[in-house]
Amino acid sequence: MLFRQLYDQTSSTYTYLLADPSTREAVVIDPVFEQHRRDAALVRELELKLVHTLDTHCHADHVTGAWLMKKAFGSRIALSKRYDAQEVDWPIDHGDVIRFGRLTLEVRATPGHTEGCVTFVAAGGGAVFTGDCLLIRGAGRTDFQHGDAHQMYHSIEEQIFTLPDDCFIYPAHDYEGRTVSTVGEEKRFNPRVGGQAAEQDFVGYMENLGLAHPKKIDIAVPANLRCGRPEDGAYQPVASWGPVAVTYAGLMEIAPVWLARHLKGVDVVDVRSPEEFGGELGHIPGAKLIPLDQLRHRLDEVPRDKPVVAVCRSGKRSGMATVILRDAGWTDVANVAGGMLRWRALSLPTESVDSEQ
Repeated sequence: MLFRQLYDQTSSTYTYLLADPSTREAVVIDPVFEQHRRDAALVRELELKLVHTLDTHCHADHVTGAWLMKKAFGSRIALSKRYDAQEVDWPIDHGDVIRFGRLTLEVRATPGHTEGCVTFVAAGGGAVFTGDCLLIRGAGRTDFQHGDAHQMYHSIEEQIFTLPDDCFIYPAHDYEGRTVSTVGEEKRFNPRVGGQAAEQDFVGYMENLGLAHPKKIDIAVPANLRCGRPEDGAYQPVASWGPVAVTYAGLMEIAPVWLARHLKGVDVVDVRSPEEFGGELGHIPGAKLIPLDQLRHRLDEVPRDKPVVAVCRSGKRSGMATVILRDAGWTDVANVAGGMLRWRALSLPTESVDSEQ
């Protein structure tokens, strides 16, 4: 199985991307709205077909990115039927099986943190995605959204602790930088429910946590009952001036073919050396030459009245150029994906120094 664990620092949320490496079909678990561009870029770069977005529960600390993923990839949204939420394509329940390629996830109802919490168990019991039910050396709070510590105790004991001891546990959150545990570890060392804790032990612990009210609950819960769809239903592109995409590395890129058709509406800055600018690859018609090592000292030569597109041989130096420009205050900036190598491979128009003289 192709597996990626992603992290949102603001909410301490883990997002999981799972895929069948042969069919490329994939699912994402607990995506975060603000991390959509990063996660979508990874899906595209790995050439995956996202078939489902799954939320372990209706979150109170962040807004889900499920609706954004559906808009971007056409993936089906799956959430517990107990929430009766809008935009859900598959109201899942205990015993359902989620398929992606040759791989499956079994749905187990694990209420307690909220009434609709579910846990996803990978086929064979090698990994379990526990949401906010069982955390690493902890458990999700039970003092809001119809939470119930008694229910959670039975959810953990009957649905998670019955898995093999070597089953990896991947929670929805961790606040100490821990990334993974096992069923066996938590059965022994979890201070709330491990070490043969009885139900009254667990309930007594959970009912005396004394935690502050979640800061984003009044925003997150209503939004998550729409699966993250904004109230106005608007889907905002990365940029208004063109089909800019964000890479998993966080760089803004534009496709060469689009650029070739819209050269009059942008300013192209070539950051190669003068020798390369006049060399065998040629350069994009109308491009302005500012070598990368001079860019910070020649920012006053970069136009501000149009979007700026940077280019180099392969897209690496020009990627750095877009970072420099954005740090200096330019907002409408993108890198030519693949640089002049891809531009020439696509037989797009070029100029040479000789042709300009």
